[in-house]
Amino acid sequence: MRLSRAFIPTLKETPKDAVDASHVLLLRGGFIRMVGAGIYEMLPLGQRVLTKIANIVRDEMNDADAQEILMPALLPASYFQETGRWDVYGDVLVRIKDRKGGDYHLGPTHEEIVTDLVRREVKSYRQLPISLYQVQMKYRDEPRPRAGLMRCREFLMKDCYSFDVDMEHARQSYDRMRDAYHRIFQRVGLDYRIVEADSGSIGGDTSAEFQILAQSGEDAIVACPSCNYAANVEVAVARIPESSADGAEDKGAPMELVETPGVKTMAKVVEFFAKEGIDLTRTIKTLIYTHAGGLAMACVRGDHEVNEVRLAQALGVDADELRLASDEEVGRAMKAKIGYIGPVPFEGRTFEGPIYVDHAVGAMSGAVAGASKTGHHLRNVAYGRDFSGELMHLRQVAEGDSCIQCGSSVKTFRGIEGGHIFILGTHYSAKMNATFLDAEGKANPFVMGCYGIGVSRLMAAAIEQHHDEGGIRWPKNIAPYAVAVLSLGGDEAVDREAERIYKELREHGIEAVLDDRDERPGVKFKDADLVGYPIRITVGKRTLKEGQAELKARSEKDSARVPLTSIVGEAVALLGKAR
Repeated sequence: MRLSRAFIPTLKETPKDAVDASHVLLLRGGFIRMVGAGIYEMLPLGQRVLTKIANIVRDEMNDADAQEILMPALLPASYFQETGRWDVYGDVLVRIKDRKGGDYHLGPTHEEIVTDLVRREVKSYRQLPISLYQVQMKYRDEPRPRAGLMRCREFLMKDCYSFDVDMEHARQSYDRMRDAYHRIFQRVGLDYRIVEADSGSIGGDTSAEFQILAQSGEDAIVACPSCNYAANVEVAVARIPESSADGAEDKGAPMELVETPGVKTMAKVVEFFAKEGIDLTRTIKTLIYTHAGGLAMACVRGDHEVNEVRLAQALGVDADELRLASDEEVGRAMKAKIGYIGPVPFEGRTFEGPIYVDHAVGAMSGAVAGASKTGHHLRNVAYGRDFSGELMHLRQVAEGDSCIQCGSSVKTFRGIEGGHIFILGTHYSAKMNATFLDAEGKANPFVMGCYGIGVSRLMAAAIEQHHDEGGIRWPKNIAPYAVAVLSLGGDEAVDREAERIYKELREHGIEAVLDDRDERPGVKFKDADLVGYPIRITVGKRTLKEGQAELKARSEKDSARVPLTSIVGEAVALLGKAR
């Protein structure tokens, strides 16, 4: 491609409202343009990158024996109504009425549609297993579209669905897709971690995320450097501690009511009891949550935070349904003000609702907790003796906590969810009466799996991981073009040599651009760095006189002088070494 004929509208200034690196650089580099909030056009460079990522995904899906299909984006409401997701998705679902008043929506995901396809066409176990996938636009009315392609209302996604006869074979399909995802993320050129995850509104009970490590990531993940344990903080668990009692006198000390006027925060509690050696690790934080079914109490150690996803799972509700109870709600339930609430029944009053206790609290003794009496706390509180509740992994894991698998200290990372894989089980097939006949002629629901990759999100995530102050540093397998040949100086001999190098690169099967524009050298250098071509070859008057050209990898600071007779071979070799 000659840049004098190309449509690559680069920008010198950072566009308004663009903050994240990928958003800024995709706009400045001429890859995308915004049509509306969370809606983007793919310009020629952007479409090339997107196509390369999609083709890598297709290669690995095909090698994993999945077959490509294309399902409609415009869907009748009846399928989501059949499984209940018409209501569950709420305002995120882009709803449409046709001219006859019928309810439709744009597809945010396609579990119901593919399940309907298979229930109509697959009747026998002899036709299984099958895996079907598509690469298609998805539509979600995000309340806060942000960060360019990172969170859009319209985005390109690969979604794959497996159908098996039982859970054992579904696990095999899941493992096969997990391996395919590893190959995809490696080929795209991303540093990632596979982590345990929450299934959310998709359903099922086994899932994992492929998290791309980036400081700008929305998700917090924990990973152990000593073993293979990694998980999203929403589902991560810490090792259950042993008893923290300092001695027999603490363990057996009777609970005592202490007047604590004005001590409403955990910091004030520690300050008040400091002379007794009490720090946050010896306090109990008690929080009251409300949801559609009523109230729930959560007890964690004072230096820990409640994992609200785990609490919601224990209650059997969606995490979005949970919220902290207001002062008025707490006052009505506990007859005390927030800041003094605790798990111990006070004067015969018990909490009307489930009580969940983190394992760290269960191991404590000699603890300080609210007395559920305004202006008072309790010292020497012990779980099992003074109060009860369901023990569970309730706290959010933090850096330095002990790994649940090996006991080493875990580290925290920021991540961008690039892919998510699920074993759905019969979550959809049972609701939709999607069955097959087994060897005995008995009807059984299909056991399903679901596997998604945000194709357009990977494009943005790659930039978040691979950029510098000059622009993008594309991994070679997804770069729009591999080599940029810059002709400097407006000299005919220079132009001829640049043209020769450009043609020879193409003869070697290298995707190259020739910057033959009538622009200053500085503009050409800046645009090449901004767009992020992995290799740059520069031909100028001075180097041409010496029979040389400059060769530079985008990932390296310095360039090298290379003889013109070997410049193409050197570029091909350098490209082979690039990531």
